[in-house]
Amino acid sequence: MSQEKRRVNILHVTFNMGVGGTEQVITQLIQGANDERFRQEVVCIDGEIGTMGQILMDRGFSVSILQRRPGIDLALAWALRRLVRERDIQIVHCHQYTPYFYGWMAGRLTGARIIFTEHGRFHPDRYRTKAKWLNRLMAASTEATVAISHATADALAKYEYIPRRCIQVIYNGIAGKSVAVSETRALATQLGISENARVLCMVSRLDSIKNHNMALKAFRSVQDRFDNLILLIVGDGPERTGIENQIRDLGIANKVRLVGYSGAPEQYMALADLYLLTSYSEGTSMTLLEAMSLGVAPVVTDVGGNPEIVVDGANGCLVPNDDANMLAETLTWLLDRPNEIARLGQAARQAFEDQFSVATMVSHYHHLYTRCADASS
Repeated sequence: MSQEKRRVNILHVTFNMGVGGTEQVITQLIQGANDERFRQEVVCIDGEIGTMGQILMDRGFSVSILQRRPGIDLALAWALRRLVRERDIQIVHCHQYTPYFYGWMAGRLTGARIIFTEHGRFHPDRYRTKAKWLNRLMAASTEATVAISHATADALAKYEYIPRRCIQVIYNGIAGKSVAVSETRALATQLGISENARVLCMVSRLDSIKNHNMALKAFRSVQDRFDNLILLIVGDGPERTGIENQIRDLGIANKVRLVGYSGAPEQYMALADLYLLTSYSEGTSMTLLEAMSLGVAPVVTDVGGNPEIVVDGANGCLVPNDDANMLAETLTWLLDRPNEIARLGQAARQAFEDQFSVATMVSHYHHLYTRCADASS
């Protein structure tokens, strides 16, 4: 059999390729592929390529767009079907539920194998009773359903009625980050952060689900005890104005640096003593993994996939959901113990290398692609 015939053509179906965890996973899967075995491309169904999509295109990968219309868009399913046939796609890898619905319809008309990855759940989660029978039908004719954490898998089973036995877990993985000391010092100077400052860092979209309110309240309590404490908030989004107002109302504007979106957030993380993640809900947070790869000790809410990554007291700290007082107590305890912060940071880096590297994630998906391809041959 020739090399060309052995190659498996894979189409990733997603909303768009902007900046986020799902987009990072797709990018890592494509860039980490064995090109002799897999040929991968992306289609964005919301009519927008996005920043990461453009990066992939600049590197020679195919990223195409379709425009989803409101309601059930049968024309979109037909257009996906045509794309699958034209590109001789053997595997349609769908990311998130709506792309899965359309990718499944297209795949069922072509014979391509379907993989569905659920990257996270909305908060609060809710039952989708109308989809009960459809989801079971889709799951029965889907080659593989993947969740990025056991918590996400349990939510799929509970709220989407997909049999738990049909769901496997593949944790997100990223390439480990590194930042030169000279870059860190230059950034600290630019931000007006002194050498003896203690720094807390958050990196996320400024969205209500990330619950910056909890972090800001806790910081207000803690900064009275530690005069040299700084909070970095990296990211942008719909809650920016509300966060700015809360910072002003709490009287902490001189201690908080709201720096906006950054294409290299690891530079800010490298400044930090502690990394904060106060979300109401999480799957597998990519920014949490980035911080751990840098050896920054994490303090995170005990929700979703977080406790599958952070073992309380071993490689970081877990705090109850939406409990600013407990977060403040935890931060105070840690900031009084620099040696404990250093120990947790070292353990976080080791946990990342052992379980959450991009090589591990790519290997799991490539084994899945191979199994699907073998099943279709």
